[in-house]
Amino acid sequence: MHNRIEWAKHAPEAYKAMVGLEQALAKSGLESSLLELVRLRASQINGCAYCVNLHANDARKAGETEARLQTLSVWRETAYFTPRERVALAWVESLTRLPERGAPQGEYEALQEHFEPTEVANLTLAIATINAWNRFGVGFAMVPA
Repeated sequence: MHNRIEWAKHAPEAYKAMVGLEQALAKSGLESSLLELVRLRASQINGCAYCVNLHANDARKAGETEARLQTLSVWRETAYFTPRERVALAWVESLTRLPERGAPQGEYEALQEHFEPTEVANLTLAIATINAWNRFGVGFAMVPA
C-alpha cells in the first residue's frame, strides 16, 4: 500500500464538516443499528477496507449478530432483515451505485411504507455521508489499524 496523505490533517475544515454530518445523523432518530447497516453495506460496495472494518465493529456494538453481518452483502437471499431494513438496504445500493441504477421510483415508494418523510431524508443523508467517507478512505488508501 502506498503512503498517502492524512487528509483530515490537511483539510481540517472538511473533516469538521463531515463530523458535523455525523452529529446530525446521531440526532436524526434513526436506529443506530440501521445506520450501521447502511454504513457497512455502502462501504462493502465501495471497497473501503477501513470503513468496512470500522462499521462492522460499530454494528456489533449496536447489537448486530454475526449472522446478519456475515450475510449483509447478500441480504436479499436471507430472511435475517426486516422489511424496513430491506427497503433501506435497497435504497443504499441504488444511491451508492447511482450511475448504474439511478434512484428507482419503486424503491422510493417502498421507503414510504416504512419510513416517515423526515426519516427518508435522514436515511438519504446517511447514505450520502458514508459514500463521502468512503471516497476519503479509498482515495487515501486508509486501512484498518
